[in-house]
Amino acid sequence: MNDLRDLAGAAVPHLTTELPGPRARALIEAEAPFVSPSLARVYPLVPERAAGLVIEDVDGNRFLDFNAGIAVNATGHGHPQVLAAIESQARRLVHYCSTDFHVPVYGELARRLAELAPFEGAKVFLANSGTEAVEAAVKLARWASRRPNVIAFFGAFHGRTLGSLALTASKARQRAGFGVLAPGVFHAPYAHQGELTGAAYLEQVLFTHLMEPSDVAAVVVEPIQGEGGYVVPPAGWLPELAELCRRHGILLVADEVQSGVGRTGKMWAVEHEGVVPDMIVTGKGLASGMPLAALVARGELMTWGPGRHGSTFGGNPVACAAALATLDLVERELAANAARVGEHLLGRLSELASREPRLLEVRGRGLMIGLELPSHDLAEAVERACFERGLLVLTCGQRAIRLAPPLVVSIDHADLAVEILAEVLAGL
Repeated sequence: MNDLRDLAGAAVPHLTTELPGPRARALIEAEAPFVSPSLARVYPLVPERAAGLVIEDVDGNRFLDFNAGIAVNATGHGHPQVLAAIESQARRLVHYCSTDFHVPVYGELARRLAELAPFEGAKVFLANSGTEAVEAAVKLARWASRRPNVIAFFGAFHGRTLGSLALTASKARQRAGFGVLAPGVFHAPYAHQGELTGAAYLEQVLFTHLMEPSDVAAVVVEPIQGEGGYVVPPAGWLPELAELCRRHGILLVADEVQSGVGRTGKMWAVEHEGVVPDMIVTGKGLASGMPLAALVARGELMTWGPGRHGSTFGGNPVACAAALATLDLVERELAANAARVGEHLLGRLSELASREPRLLEVRGRGLMIGLELPSHDLAEAVERACFERGLLVLTCGQRAIRLAPPLVVSIDHADLAVEILAEVLAGL
């Protein structure tokens, strides 16, 4: 099976060794002395190649990928159109710093993202990763508003660099031991974390006891919380937050690093509620596996001059070419496929929940689906048992499993994933 097209259509799951297999064990042992122990490997997967939704490890075991590298491989692994765009661009120009020079594909992608923004007159800054794009959004918010404070939400994940880590409030261990983070950052409960959340909490608690609204530069929010548990806020929650921000002149930043680029069945998750933010941050699936993220902001906010912000590698030409091909596919067919297969998957999982008492809740939009379980330990056990049966999923939140397959997923693959999950839950 030398052709990736053959691999994409291969029978899956297909397990021929114990897990991890002998080659995988050897490679894991060989790297151990040299890699940072901060890397949180969740199960011993050692991939060698992949196509579509199929990952083959170094021992020849094949897995059905329902995490897409944490929602990164939007068009699946090795999509022919994306690979062709990467190869074509690499043969012309691999890199030249777009902060200092005019690289054509950077401008082309900026125009494309500006046209896709849910507001007119957008301008774009390209970065390497979601955390860098979040940092850019906070810098721009403070620059444009001349206000010091930023509000985020408990359960949020916005990155691990010191600035974005100050906004992140997903797990205490992500912040522990790093001293004083960026000042002026405050947190509020997200939609599922009590009776008083969101806009009401900001008004009745933060703006009453801690700060004037006129001191708040931005509210940064995930339209669907990612690592916090794939939590979809109830109807009206996001619009109320947006209205509060408008009333007080606070910039609303939608962190769509995980939820954007078609994953929820629309280009942006905010579109489901008709919310129009001042900035969108996107990444992960934007370039189908190439390192790229973007800050898309209202043009009138981008008044910072040359040298105020930049990036040596951000907007790398090859990554930009991959992003343009990705956006073509998402607009033409994959957002619609995410909506169609996601609706089917949610229905099948709801059926499973009706007869499986440990599956407490099924929630999500499109192909961003969370499964709530009774405990953290059970969620981890399900994650591991799925791996051992050839299905790749990840935990999120305190006790949930996330399903975020590539947007090319088929109904058949969705049904297969539900069958494996049912077997795992019954077996545990």
